[in-house]
Amino acid sequence: MKRALVLTVALVLLLGIAGSLGWFQIVFKPKMIKGFITAAGRPVNSVAVATARQDDWTPRLTAIGSLRATQGVDIAPQIGGVVKAIQFESSQDVAQGALLVAIDDSTEQADLKSNLAILRNAQITFERQSKLVGGGNTTQASVDSALAARDQATAGVDRTRAIIAQKQIVAPFAGRLGIRRIDLGQYVSPGTPLVTLQNLDPIYVDFQAPEQNFAQLAVGQTVETTLDALPSQKFVGRIRFLDSRVSTDTRNFLVRAEIANPDKKLLPGMFANVSVDAGRSHKIVTVPRTAIAYSLYGDSVYVLKPAESAPGAAQAAAAQPQSDQLYTVERRFVRVGETQGDRTAIDDGVKAGETVISEGQIKLQPGMRVRIDPNAGLTPMSPLPRL
Repeated sequence: MKRALVLTVALVLLLGIAGSLGWFQIVFKPKMIKGFITAAGRPVNSVAVATARQDDWTPRLTAIGSLRATQGVDIAPQIGGVVKAIQFESSQDVAQGALLVAIDDSTEQADLKSNLAILRNAQITFERQSKLVGGGNTTQASVDSALAARDQATAGVDRTRAIIAQKQIVAPFAGRLGIRRIDLGQYVSPGTPLVTLQNLDPIYVDFQAPEQNFAQLAVGQTVETTLDALPSQKFVGRIRFLDSRVSTDTRNFLVRAEIANPDKKLLPGMFANVSVDAGRSHKIVTVPRTAIAYSLYGDSVYVLKPAESAPGAAQAAAAQPQSDQLYTVERRFVRVGETQGDRTAIDDGVKAGETVISEGQIKLQPGMRVRIDPNAGLTPMSPLPRL
């Protein structure tokens, strides 16, 4: 009996202790924490803000392209031989028809003398046979044979002269030469690159555009180009050609624009950032790019609201936010449009004139209190990074 009584008392004590601990964790502790938070007040975060504004917006197509010479070739010989003379310097501007390289043609010059002698003999024979046939002293067949021999000798002379001309390598068009790849006395085989020749003014910029923009692009539209090699300059040109097909692999089509290059600063192969105005100007609401928070659930912005809801104070405070006032934040999902520079178009979700948070969103939750920090705000990069 005594043992059962002790066990009962111990069980009651254990149940009482467990109940007290459960009450402390479930009831008392949350109230205590809530009281501490209420006594200390909710935290106030400092943020940077910007105003959503209505801008005149021209749709713009941006792309990545490469510069290409209007004419560019690797100068190479048609016939092999030893380089006898080099008549140019590297990076030299040359006119059309200027002699660049002479390949040894002494053998062909000897062949030319031999063929000329054969031609003279064939011509004399033909003239003699022509006189004899008039007096009836030879047949017409002899005259025809002499004529054929003369024509064959003429063809031999022309062929030798053509070979000699092919060993005199000239510029096919005016342009700038590259760095020479040969030396005097070197043997070159047919097709060996000797030097590059590029026509640099004007110059082309080639870029790919998606097929959905085909109707927005047309020959003659203005193109702005910036280069990593010359970051402080913009080069303006016009679309010259649109490709006649769309690639089945990428669903893009090739666009070629022409840019004036009188100083020859632009060189083929340079990387180019291309921008084309592709549509009419229209009004649209824009916000800074940094104001948009991107996520898998949708893009959103935080809109500034006054903490007090006095009649008429909300609009005044929102229109002219002050650094010494407290505000709350409202999270809104938006439909994002095109981006130009440091501004992004908002098709739906924000009205012009509303104040949005441009920096500090990562620490915010809907309904939190914030204060405007007048010293906040990062200095934009120059130039701005491209998408």
